[in-house]
Amino acid sequence: MQIIMLVLMLVVFYFFLIRPQQKKQKELKSFRENLKQGDKVVTIGGIHGKILEITDTTVLINSEGTKLRFEKSAISTAVAENLGVQA
Repeated sequence: MQIIMLVLMLVVFYFFLIRPQQKKQKELKSFRENLKQGDKVVTIGGIHGKILEITDTTVLINSEGTKLRFEKSAISTAVAENLGVQA
């Protein structure tokens, strides 16, 4: 009976913790592979900028007139464009 409970706990652990994390990592890898010049992005350090150049492992970002080179792994998200909504 204890073995069945242990196996059941491992199955639940896999479906609620491991599998969603693997899916998220796969989506992030796909996002980073599909970056292109001109995309607006945010780094994991919070720097907002526009991609000027992309190499195999790095990206060159222009942030308010300053050019910074980052590893692709440091790119966190893309910036949603302002859809004409004014406050």
